[in-house]
Amino acid sequence: MKYGYARVSTEDQNPAMQLAALKKAGCTKLFKDEVTGAHINRPALTRCLKILQPGDTLIVWKLDRLGRSLRDLIHMLDDFKRQGIKFKSLTEAIDTETPTGRAMWQMIGVLAELERSLIGERTRAGVKAAQRRGVKFGRKVKLTPDRLTHARRLIDQGRTPTEAAKIVGVGRATLYGALQRVAA
Repeated sequence: MKYGYARVSTEDQNPAMQLAALKKAGCTKLFKDEVTGAHINRPALTRCLKILQPGDTLIVWKLDRLGRSLRDLIHMLDDFKRQGIKFKSLTEAIDTETPTGRAMWQMIGVLAELERSLIGERTRAGVKAAQRRGVKFGRKVKLTPDRLTHARRLIDQGRTPTEAAKIVGVGRATLYGALQRVAA
């Protein structure tokens, strides 16, 4: 069975063109959402995905109507492949039933993997550059050496560690951990 999915992202858009193209492609049942792609909750897509069976075909007018990101699309289409569900995108001429369509999809997957790798490399390079400039990452240290010395003095004067921690503005566990590290 052929199912069609359409999505419009703004109130002023009209899904008529998408729906007409899906009907022309032979879809017997159509699902339509009228929300932006950034919304996680797309009820019509959820209903559509629940009824797809092995051998069925999901057809969309354009790839960006289906997924919020390339990563989402790849995961979704990998799931379709595992479940024996075919996929077709009319605008991009991707049809997982044809050798050319499968090749196109694999190329998109390769490009997505490249994109993820490049993002990772840029992130690592940015972190290294920031560290060379003296940027410190992570949470700021709450228990400075001065505060630790003050807390130790308070404890030596008879205050409980809980009271000392409260006075210097840290949690009891933080103070205990720092005292153990210094003692070791």
